[in-house]
Amino acid sequence: MRTSAFIATSLDGFIARADNSIDWLENADSDATEDYGYEAFIQSVTTVVMGRKTFARILQFPEWPFPDQRVVVLSTTLKSVPEGLKDMVQLFGGKVSELMILLESDRETHVYVDGSRAIQTFIKAGLLDDITITTIPILIGEGISLFGGPLAKDVRLDHISTRAYNNGFVQSTYQFKVSRL
Repeated sequence: MRTSAFIATSLDGFIARADNSIDWLENADSDATEDYGYEAFIQSVTTVVMGRKTFARILQFPEWPFPDQRVVVLSTTLKSVPEGLKDMVQLFGGKVSELMILLESDRETHVYVDGSRAIQTFIKAGLLDDITITTIPILIGEGISLFGGPLAKDVRLDHISTRAYNNGFVQSTYQFKVSRL
């Protein structure tokens, strides 16, 4: 089973403003015809794992973005999901290593990890295989950092590819060198 992150950051490394707003990202590109590889990526995903704050943000979208994927929300505080999503979203309050065992036993093949804390948790547990980061040429000054927080040791990655777009977006994909625990 493969685990991936696919995320955008500001040039100064933030995925959202301090209030979780992503207005800077929503207004970043006027070329609506380019999806930066997201559609092909999401079509390969069987399960999306995200944190509570990312889930709360996604609930504000005009339509549910994951109709074809199983969605797992990491939370020890949420007790239920909105009525219309009960068949599509499950809550999980345990360790991500336990979740991965569950997903493997369910024969999931590709897990998309979304949200800074979820991504950080998977990295710290040695459970993220690859990450694609699209850097948007904007400085927002402060907010929620993709890689905020301490690590017990350096995490080495192999560069897989980088693509520069005409609008200044730069997308790089890396593979983690750590082995599964």
